[in-house]
Amino acid sequence: MAAFEWFVSLRYLRAKRKQKFISLITLIAILGVGVGVMALIVVLSVFTGFTEGLRDQIIGVNSHAMVQHHGQTIANPEVISARIESVRGVVATTPYIYSQALITSGSSSTGVVLRGIETASSRKVLNIGEKMTVGNLEDLDAPGDVPAIVLGQGLARQLRVGPGDRVRLISPNGTLSPMGVLPRIRTCLVTGIFETGMNEYDSSMGFINLDTARSLNDLPQGVHGIEVRVDDIDRADRIAAAIQEVLGPQYSVRDWMQLNQNLFAALKLEKLGIFIALNLIILVAALNIISALVMVVMEKTRDIAILKSMGATTRSIMRIFFYQGAIIGISGTILGVTSGLGLCALLKRYKFIELPSNVYPMSTMPIKVLPLEVTIIAVSAIFITLIATLYPSWKASRVRPAEALSYE
Repeated sequence: MAAFEWFVSLRYLRAKRKQKFISLITLIAILGVGVGVMALIVVLSVFTGFTEGLRDQIIGVNSHAMVQHHGQTIANPEVISARIESVRGVVATTPYIYSQALITSGSSSTGVVLRGIETASSRKVLNIGEKMTVGNLEDLDAPGDVPAIVLGQGLARQLRVGPGDRVRLISPNGTLSPMGVLPRIRTCLVTGIFETGMNEYDSSMGFINLDTARSLNDLPQGVHGIEVRVDDIDRADRIAAAIQEVLGPQYSVRDWMQLNQNLFAALKLEKLGIFIALNLIILVAALNIISALVMVVMEKTRDIAILKSMGATTRSIMRIFFYQGAIIGISGTILGVTSGLGLCALLKRYKFIELPSNVYPMSTMPIKVLPLEVTIIAVSAIFITLIATLYPSWKASRVRPAEALSYE
């Protein structure tokens, strides 16, 4: 029986001369489903690529997790680092000191976020060494009378300084005197320039070594915290929980998801909104499927009556038109998936859409195709189109042979 139903469905899809308009609507429905699926795949792939590119940029400059002592500095970072590295999944650790200061040059001044780092271990946790455009990160430990500093490209441009120039750091963490708090001032030598691709970091951040950071912040020993690198960033939250269990409640452990929770939650919500909005294209195509099948039912009322008179059951008639709608939906979905993946491959290979570097953290349109997303898009498209076939199929099954043939 199934072969008979498929045979009739395929016959109804082939248009005769007087059914050309119905076939045109059917073609529009197929194209509508295809365009909707293609748009969903391309847009969500771009959005996924942008989100992962942004995540990689943020995590590259920062660590996967950060450990801090509640309200205090970590006096013995070597001991705490050893305990952290004993946790399964932890790759490396490095101590840090964060502070803010005013940085001045001969022609300009601005605020700067200073990160005191240990250059040897920081390369295992951060990729800032790979972002150096001038100089090396190890120059921070070079001996000399003047401590070294590495600046972001945007910050160096604003200050109009380069390697070999001197800048002055003014820290609010000064000493108390009868005239008030006297700020601490340190003159530093610019030894390198880095560029992360994120204007937020490049225009406001500088790196110094731990000794310079301690003297600038009046910190005799210890560090503000420890940065951690894990083997799987998607498991950073579970590894952070394991570190928390090892260190105890007096320490705070936050992974990169918590540190950037608002940003990635907003991106996730926007992605969901785009998915729902673009599904409306498929919904419009589904309405075309309904109109096409309804017209086929009206055109084939006499044929349906004859089939029923010859013994076709109500379920068989429903299946005939259900299969017809399914063919339209699946054809459109296959067309959309094929064209969407092809367009994504072209965009990923040739990268002919460039993005302004001062606005986005990447220079070209990012593309990241996730098989799970493609599967969800294809399944949702087929589901919507199959739902659209139910009413016309039910309408066809309600045809009564006696009434349909009474005027023949």
